[in-house]
Amino acid sequence: MPVIGLGTAAIPLPPHETLTSILIDAFEVGYKHFETASLYGTEEPLGKAVAKALELGLIKSRDEVFITSKLWTSDAHPDLLVPALKTSVQKLGLENMGSYGRVLQIGLSKVYVSNFGIKKLTQLLENTIIPPAVNQVEINPSWQQRKLREFCKQKGIHVSAWSPLGAYKTSYGTNAVLESPIIKEIACARQKSTAQIALRWIYEQGATANVKSFNKERMKQNLDIFDWELSEEESQKFSYIPQRRVHSGVNFVSENGPYRTLEELWDGDP
Repeated sequence: MPVIGLGTAAIPLPPHETLTSILIDAFEVGYKHFETASLYGTEEPLGKAVAKALELGLIKSRDEVFITSKLWTSDAHPDLLVPALKTSVQKLGLENMGSYGRVLQIGLSKVYVSNFGIKKLTQLLENTIIPPAVNQVEINPSWQQRKLREFCKQKGIHVSAWSPLGAYKTSYGTNAVLESPIIKEIACARQKSTAQIALRWIYEQGATANVKSFNKERMKQNLDIFDWELSEEESQKFSYIPQRRVHSGVNFVSENGPYRTLEELWDGDP
């Protein structure tokens, strides 16, 4: 799995033709990993971008491209699961995807979960034949999830980060990452952007990051994190960054739902 992926969720969503063009820009600057979901409405333009990238010679084969898509909760039913995944595959124009167990058994994919805390992962591991390969959760310098990352490491589960830059300028986001005095100090000394420092820190934790930018220059900049590293002193400074979850999850809590409190939703974490 390429360690930097391009997220495609956006509100409002650009017209499909525009988004396809943006994604071709991403191929041009070197992206090979893309994150989508049926809910995002971006599977079809992404599929068209993959086909166009192949036509333009930006990639030699679809096998070079790693696509993460998400089954939405409305399709999490035995009778709906496989048809929903096949619909995603069809929209993407791909014969298989790297992140979707009866599904694995029929050859479609691997198991990939999202927003699972330690309690949920423990319950899953106790009740499944096929352990998850990846757990995608919110991780960034202002929400580091050290206990969860260590648990996943012990269980052989790779961690992928959503909102690695704090989802700045979204309805739920924060500037706590990009405007962090600690990160800005390191960025200034290194002549890097704060985004590059944050993404490099995530990379050095052994996680992958799905970062969203539709600006071609920033896309390129966000990939430029591999020929340098943080010093031990710089890495230690991240432990002083105040911790706060970006997405509270309050809209997923209901007295009549499976999670009645935020504590239940996040397995006891704040």
